Amino acid sequence: MTETATHDLRVIIAGGGSMGVRTAELLDDRGHDVVIIEPDPDRVQNVADRYLATIIEGDASRPEILRQAQPERSDVVAALTDDEATNFAICLAAQRMSDARTVMRIEEAPDELYEEFVDGLVFPERLGARAATNEIANGGVRTIEDIGGSVEVVEVEVADDAPVAGRRLDEVRLPRGSLIIVDYHGDRLGGPDTVLEAGHRYVLAVESNVSDEVMNLFRG
Repeated sequence: MTETATHDLRVIIAGGGSMGVRTAELLDDRGHDVVIIEPDPDRVQNVADRYLATIIEGDASRPEILRQAQPERSDVVAALTDDEATNFAICLAAQRMSDARTVMRIEEAPDELYEEFVDGLVFPERLGARAATNEIANGGVRTIEDIGGSVEVVEVEVADDAPVAGRRLDEVRLPRGSLIIVDYHGDRLGGPDTVLEAGHRYVLAVESNVSDEVMNLFRG
């Protein structure tokens, strides 16, 4: 199967730890059908008690266990255990059994060859570093997402003495490589008439080479 934006997905998650369960919660909230494979009986019971997903007890790296989850009927197989080699093996086995997309969790900087074998990589340590930075810095700027390459999405609060404070967006010369996505109301995209009000937050997409310049404009 291939993923589209117009139908609910059937997703197999290998790994019923905190990451696997949280991912299942988010997918369930969006109406997707989730199957979790987990060898630990206590974790299996935890998932069963939450009614988040169909649960299969066993080691997903064993083909006979993975086949029970029916990857051939699934859109995505996500290997989210805490063992990188196991995740890779699960993805390769899933590809032999089906044409589902494969996603694997990695623990360190990715081997560049992984992308030749799997469709998507998940790097929890990078996400954790972003959250830690937001908590430590806590200075009116919060990273929301790394889009990839040198672009990130940030939420910025306009400081009282910032150069852009109180000015309309069409009066401000933002550097090339930056874009206001949402105004502080959160109900419309930023446009020429968007007023950058002190004390309010705005969501921007920013290329790393102009990040300092943009922060100087918004934070002073």
